[in-house]
Amino acid sequence: MHHERRRRHHRRAGSPPQQGSLAATFALLDQADLDADDVARELAGALVCPVVPAHPTEVRRKTVFQVQRQVTELIRQRDRAGDGDVDDAWSAQLWRSVLTLWQTALLRLSRLRLTDEIDEALRYYELSLFDVVPAINAELRRAVEERWPGAGLLRRPMLLPGSWIGGDRDGNPFVTAEALRRATTRQAETALGHHLAELAELRNELSMSDRLVTPTPELYALADASRDDSAFRADEPYRRALTGISARLAATAAQVLGSVPGGGEPAPALPPHDSPDELRADLDLVDASLRSHGAGPLADDRLLRLREAVEVFGFHLCGLDLRQNSSVHEQVVGELLAWAGVCEDYAALDEAARVELLAGELTLRRPLVRPDAELSEETRKELDVLLAAAEQVALLGPRTIPNYVISMCESVSDVLEVAVLLKEVGLLDPAAADGPTCPVGISPLFETIGDLQGAATTLGAVLDQPLYRALLADRGDVQEVMLGYSDSNKDGGYLAANWALYRAELELVELSRREGVRLRLFHGRGGTVGRGGGPSYDAIRAQPPGAVAGALRITEQGEVIAAKYADPDLARRNLEALVAATLESTLLDVEGLGDDAEDAYALLDELAAGAQRAYRELVHETPGFVEWFRAATPIGELAELNIGSRPPSRKAGNSITDLRAIPWVFSWSQTRIMLPGWYGTGSALEEWVGDSDERLERLRDLHRRWPFFRTILSNMGMVLAKTDLGLAARYAELVPDEELRARVFDRITAEHERTCRMTLAVTGDDHLLADNPSLARSIRNRFPYLEPLHHLQVEMLRRRRNGEDDELTSRNIQLTINGIATALRNSG
Repeated sequence: MHHERRRRHHRRAGSPPQQGSLAATFALLDQADLDADDVARELAGALVCPVVPAHPTEVRRKTVFQVQRQVTELIRQRDRAGDGDVDDAWSAQLWRSVLTLWQTALLRLSRLRLTDEIDEALRYYELSLFDVVPAINAELRRAVEERWPGAGLLRRPMLLPGSWIGGDRDGNPFVTAEALRRATTRQAETALGHHLAELAELRNELSMSDRLVTPTPELYALADASRDDSAFRADEPYRRALTGISARLAATAAQVLGSVPGGGEPAPALPPHDSPDELRADLDLVDASLRSHGAGPLADDRLLRLREAVEVFGFHLCGLDLRQNSSVHEQVVGELLAWAGVCEDYAALDEAARVELLAGELTLRRPLVRPDAELSEETRKELDVLLAAAEQVALLGPRTIPNYVISMCESVSDVLEVAVLLKEVGLLDPAAADGPTCPVGISPLFETIGDLQGAATTLGAVLDQPLYRALLADRGDVQEVMLGYSDSNKDGGYLAANWALYRAELELVELSRREGVRLRLFHGRGGTVGRGGGPSYDAIRAQPPGAVAGALRITEQGEVIAAKYADPDLARRNLEALVAATLESTLLDVEGLGDDAEDAYALLDELAAGAQRAYRELVHETPGFVEWFRAATPIGELAELNIGSRPPSRKAGNSITDLRAIPWVFSWSQTRIMLPGWYGTGSALEEWVGDSDERLERLRDLHRRWPFFRTILSNMGMVLAKTDLGLAARYAELVPDEELRARVFDRITAEHERTCRMTLAVTGDDHLLADNPSLARSIRNRFPYLEPLHHLQVEMLRRRRNGEDDELTSRNIQLTINGIATALRNSG
């Protein structure tokens, strides 16, 4: 509400457009006086795709969330009414909402199931995305056409949503073939239900009589084909045409879903639309007819939104990616090759032999196994998921399953194994008439610092494979690469991970230019700074030159989803920021280093190495660190919070490597140490600067000029401002071994002091968050309420560790976790 009031105030005061808005970005582009051909080349295949994965850290129940929305809407009503101009009914309604919250349980009694996660994500379409995404795409088209008429820009929507929920199998045993079908079916129900509802509204609104206007012949043809013979609509061709369009769409729904969303009155029996393009073509005829007799304002209202919605959401709603770990692919492909008698021990082959074998298989159309082949449970499950994906692509179109992401991708064989599996289920055809084809793109995910450092080498070797290169040509020579922010941070710490990502992007950009392919990066960011979080606009502008190139995909996770997309105004602001930053990073020089780039890169190489060394000495090399972490944080209790279907660890084990990044970061947030968002950076800065004023001034200069370095320090400053080592000391008291307790916590305390001191020295500020007074004020107002929750949590953890494992103790721990996570806002 505070942000809404501030924006309203600025609009009334005639303030210039806010940074990160489309208006501000197009003003910058106007100043740059860009050439139409350059813009057309850079924005070819333009795409901004926020993707919702099944990585929840949203602790609020849907019921609580809905009541909080009621309170928010009541406050909006009061703001619109003016000071003091509210009645008793308003006050009573507010009291009822607050009373409901007081008497509603904050905690779920059971863990969310995958089906719940699917439905949770879909509600944001009704809350905001159905309205906001088509509106932004329409505004973008108008803006580029005004500036560069005839350049043929943005023929397809630039802003498209995506999802992983129901397709991400990496470490989640609940993602099965049935789960995938459930996800795509619910998505299709949501999209088709929206289109049908909008058509019904249009039919009510477009009541024009042909006694007063003259529609086009094409509109009359639609009306005549509708089989709507009602005498009451004899002179209303638009209503009859829309009846026919709606009937055809209802037939489409019945064909792909087995039922029509929303039910409604029986429709005339008409053939279904074969594709969303057919539906869009019908709506375009309605649009053209309205404009022909001066009804353009009507065409630019609901009809325009629906036309854009059909193009964006189609019949599938959003693309559902598949994802699995490379180790699973190796096992499955090995079993298939053994069953077919091609290779008895695939795992024993070296990389060169594997590549040769897989490349040979990819020249053959024949599958490796029969449908009735006796396979292990895991291999059968993997094949069933892929068969379900092929089935849904055939049913709902190629945009239904657009990408297959390979976790922990390290080699060429990791990529070719997925290609073999896609061929096995008929998605990849190596011998199609026009060359190899596959509707599903293969996206290697580079996650650890080592994998990031070798990403360009690995991808270059993949591109050397003739069949893979032919597949890429069939997809417009677009190669997507996913970058992992979470595991790289857990591997090497904040600064080292962020610099490894930057370096990998530079090398991938250079490779793509050399190979003549268009690189599209997929950023696997989380909500916290330790997992790549922070303001999206700044993060995109901080990418290296050429890394955005008109297109990116980015994950939106956990509590960040509700914070960004639960309200149309918030959704518009955040989606505009993604698009605006993409346009600026693509069309303008935002890095600002010029000829100084290589020296700056070398400097960051040194800093990152020092930061990684300090981080690994604590996290990976300190004896007893894992025991300290498990004793001092509520990591063991997070599994009981019922906030998601995924297990907290990929596999059973007691190492940091086995632990998923989300509970790792979440646990540090609960203790207010926030270690993944800063540890090691202070040591690196102090070691590099030493006593040299000249070196310190060099870092200050980079902070002023370089968006990447400025964003790194700004996000870290936000994390440091949220830390509280006084509270953290209470958590450290939970470690029973006094020597271990002091040994680890003293190092954390010393590094925290060092990092705060060096951050302020480089930025030149006298306090953290000097560059973000709004957030500083928010933290100052919110955090005093957190202290009692922390003290209560520590006491409950102490009791539980001492054997008081009763239901009340567990419930209190979960309530404090819930409250702290909600107040921190980006805790995982």
